[in-house]
Parts: sequence; C-alpha cells; structure tokens
Amino acid sequence: MEPEIIAPTDLATPRGYSNGMILGPGRLLFVAGQIGWDANEALVSERLDAQFAKALDNVLAVVRDAGGAPRNIGRLTIYVTDKREYLAQAKAIGVAYRERMGKHFPAMALVQVADLLLDGAKVEIEATAVLS
Repeated sequence: MEPEIIAPTDLATPRGYSNGMILGPGRLLFVAGQIGWDANEALVSERLDAQFAKALDNVLAVVRDAGGAPRNIGRLTIYVTDKREYLAQAKAIGVAYRERMGKHFPAMALVQVADLLLDGAKVEIEATAVLS
C-alpha cells in the first residue's frame, strides 16, 4: 500500500513536509505538528490558550480530511514553550480541548521546548490516529 498524503485545503500549505500521511493496512494517520495559525500563516493570538485551540482545530482538520474523527486519535504530543503559562491557562485550555474532543482522552505527552520554528508560536500539537 502506497502512502497517502493528507492536505486539507483550509490549512497553510506545508513546505518540506506533509500535514498528514496515512500508512499501512491498518490506516495509521500521522499528523504533523500543528501550531495556532490560520491558512494565511498568521498566529490567531498571542495567548497560549487561543493558540492551543487553533492548533487542535488544525490537527482535527487533518484527521477529518482523512475520513476520521476525534475518537480515532490514539496519541497527542503537545509541545509548549512555557509550562508555567500552560498551567496558568490550564482551565481555558481544558475547555477548548473538551469543546473539540469531548471526553475522548488519548495517550498524551506535554513537553516543554526552548522554542518553536515560528516566532511567537507557543504550542505545537502532533497526533497519531487509526482510521477504519
């Protein structure tokens, strides 16, 4: 089975990577790290909670474009530039998460990183999903 590239038209056009790729007979979808930017590559806010919500929206856009839903996500890795800011906004982040994912809680990791590629980006989320 050949890899299938997933490229939602409402996301920024990737350069040097794919937003998503499906591999194997089990249809594993690997979603590239998504930040809180729009299709014009503009960050939606300086606030971490707003960037988190948009980054998760972008992850879900890839999953949906591949024919999946939030329940198909088996793993999320969340990279933040400041864990203290994340903890301070945890309640708002939790609300944004539940609005998008409901009570589906895949395996997750939160990793603090020194910086992200785009200046001003505070969070990046990547995912793995299994599609039926």
